[in-house]
Amino acid sequence: MREYYVYILASKKNGTLYVGMAKKLGKRITSHKDSRASEFTGKYSVRKLVYYEKHNSQEEAIKREKQLKKWNRRWKLKLIEKQNPEWDDLLSRVIKGTKSV
Repeated sequence: MREYYVYILASKKNGTLYVGMAKKLGKRITSHKDSRASEFTGKYSVRKLVYYEKHNSQEEAIKREKQLKKWNRRWKLKLIEKQNPEWDDLLSRVIKGTKSV
């Protein structure tokens, strides 16, 4: 079974946010950190993985990504704070926990 991820990046706590979707989360976040993935994330230094969730299908992940992109900022902040109240960069946790990420 394939896994797909929906994620939120931030420039800093309560900073600029970016919502995305990826099949290989670790690789995608690394490309954001290197400013290769998106002009937006490079321009606004949005490189910190603060939230992610796993989905079993690409369709499910795309649907969720679109849903989160429509959410207002306050809802996104609450979602982040529920999983990651310290706004830690979760990339090391992702890479450590999954070989295929």
